[in-house]
Amino acid sequence: MKSHAVKALLLVVLVAMYAFDVPKGWYKAGSNPDRYEIGIDKGAGIEGSNAATIRSESGKVKGFGTLVQNLKPGNFAGKRLKMSGFIKTSEVNGWGGFWLRIDSEVQGAPYVFDNMANRKIKGNTDWVKCEIIVDVPKQASNIAYGALLSGGGQLWFDELTFEVVGKDVKPTIPYAKENAPKDQPTNLSFEE
Repeated sequence: MKSHAVKALLLVVLVAMYAFDVPKGWYKAGSNPDRYEIGIDKGAGIEGSNAATIRSESGKVKGFGTLVQNLKPGNFAGKRLKMSGFIKTSEVNGWGGFWLRIDSEVQGAPYVFDNMANRKIKGNTDWVKCEIIVDVPKQASNIAYGALLSGGGQLWFDELTFEVVGKDVKPTIPYAKENAPKDQPTNLSFEE
């Protein structure tokens, strides 16, 4: 009986050692977030500071986990926005990356969504700088962003920044501008 109690205590201590706390101001989400440990990995950042991490509970996970934050468009409304940061991966057998979504007033109808699906991060990588550049319509209601891991492995991310960039900086998704609201109806005869 005593050995079962010791084993149970050891298991609790091991889980606590490897469990991550969700950072203040962020929340866990995804299609299967319960299959991922998501939070802060202390000392794992670029300069030995903390980093956020997403780690699958096994090598074969269906769906994805993400760490999310929301932001009011504020001074970014009507501007071109660049989100950048660093990502590091270990044994990613699906893919990972940053994501950024610009929401419209209509639930479930975003103006822009870039999850780096066209430039996925896989396998084992050291810290690599990643960017997402999108146009934020003046009518945007929310900016949602974070990092995601689809499948197995572990992803760390650190040093996120946001800045307004000029129109000479190309968006990272070609359709970003097409989804922005127009001043007038466009191409109603479908000849263009």
